[in-house]
Amino acid sequence: MAPVKEGVNPKQRQYEAMVRALSADLYRYAFWLSRSETVAQDLVQETFLRAWKNLDALREVDAAKPWLITILRREHARLYERKRLDLVDLDDNVTEDTAFASPERSGDAAQVREAMLKLPDKYRDPLAMQVLGGMTCEEIAESTGQQPGAVMTQLFRARQRLKALLGGRAAAEGGRK
Repeated sequence: MAPVKEGVNPKQRQYEAMVRALSADLYRYAFWLSRSETVAQDLVQETFLRAWKNLDALREVDAAKPWLITILRREHARLYERKRLDLVDLDDNVTEDTAFASPERSGDAAQVREAMLKLPDKYRDPLAMQVLGGMTCEEIAESTGQQPGAVMTQLFRARQRLKALLGGRAAAEGGRK
């Protein structure tokens, strides 16, 4: 069913266009942060809910993506403020059932993800925003409250560290062959 066009105010049109244009990017970034489809979906919904409530705070349409990413990051942080997880000791001998493992947990994607998780937050977060969120350096800078030059430096260093982490593994494997 097509949305009703009559009586829709410009604010609602702007919001609907923003949701259509940015929901996929937000979901990818939320999934990266949470590593859970359902949590990522919830984060995106909460992000858009807060965005709707505060849409008047968005002064420039071009700033929508960094603004939404900032809201999403804060929503993700709130999950851990509210929630106290029970810790459970896992047996070291538990093996993962490969029949139910997701594709991203094996192969090259798993190696890249594992290497990215080893990066310090100050490098990992901007790299994830750029690669998964498709954000520019300027958008990342606006979202994180930094200067674009600082973001470019962090991205460069993140890539260098990632290359070293992955290159070290590839060199070790190449030596065994």
